[in-house]
Amino acid sequence: MGGSVHRGAAFRRASVPLSGLGRIWLGVGALAVLAVAGGILMLRRPQPLTPVADAEQLATRQPESVAALGSLRPAGEVRRLAAPVSGFGGSPRVSSLLVKEGDPVSKGQVLAVFDNRPKIEADLASFNEKIRSTEIEIPLKKKEVARIAQAARQGAAKVVLLEEKQNELTMLERKKVELIAERRKLEADLNDSELRSPIDGTVLKLRARVGERPGAEGVMEVGASQSMEALIEVYESDINRIKAGEPVILISENGGFEGELRGTVERISPQVRQRQVLSTDPTGDADARIVEVLVRLDPESTQRVSRLSGLKVIARFGSS
Repeated sequence: MGGSVHRGAAFRRASVPLSGLGRIWLGVGALAVLAVAGGILMLRRPQPLTPVADAEQLATRQPESVAALGSLRPAGEVRRLAAPVSGFGGSPRVSSLLVKEGDPVSKGQVLAVFDNRPKIEADLASFNEKIRSTEIEIPLKKKEVARIAQAARQGAAKVVLLEEKQNELTMLERKKVELIAERRKLEADLNDSELRSPIDGTVLKLRARVGERPGAEGVMEVGASQSMEALIEVYESDINRIKAGEPVILISENGGFEGELRGTVERISPQVRQRQVLSTDPTGDADARIVEVLVRLDPESTQRVSRLSGLKVIARFGSS
């Protein structure tokens, strides 16, 4: 009896309604459970795919342009002009230089004169005088031979005398031929005593000065400058980003010209070698490995720098 009363009392206590504070704590607990469950669902939810437009932008994004150092030069032929060879295989000295580096020249223009020219002119004048003298003697000798031949036919002169005069005439004619041949040689030497430009172009480099005897490098270099190009040294690590035909913008490293030059990549060398065009930057790597890239300048740019062969430039590839 007592046990049943105890169980009934307990049951009544358990079914007593919750107070206000209990209901608050119960609500907080429910919210916490919902928050945890929502976080788990968000973590398990798959991430949205990257939009197609973003993927296309990544695919078409251009790499940074490549910059490299180089120098300008004529795109045409470059001629190294040598001095003539005089007696004993030597070269005459330069007596006068009529041009300086950077001067435009035309084909056939006299660029320098050598010190053997006065002697050649004197020798040529002497030979011309000998030839004139011989040309006077020959007709006189012919008349003499004809007179003696007539006398010999009439018995008034010996045949031996006739033969002697005929031999003298033959020697005079032979002497004239030899003198003319020697004169031609002197005329050629006289022509060589002046250095003339074989092409229309620009004086790129003087290799000898007045009073010097030119060596193996010759007297000067002349380049055809109707078109210009730039030889650019690109680091081997960047060469895979250079393509033939792509546009190039060039600026002067030291202010040799204002603004920009424009050109296109014409050729990429298949060889890797050591750097030759040194930068003014003291921290630059002089032993860097590079690949030569030839850039052809457009006509407008060529006209601006046709007299600036050898000028250092900075090239930026992939620039429109």
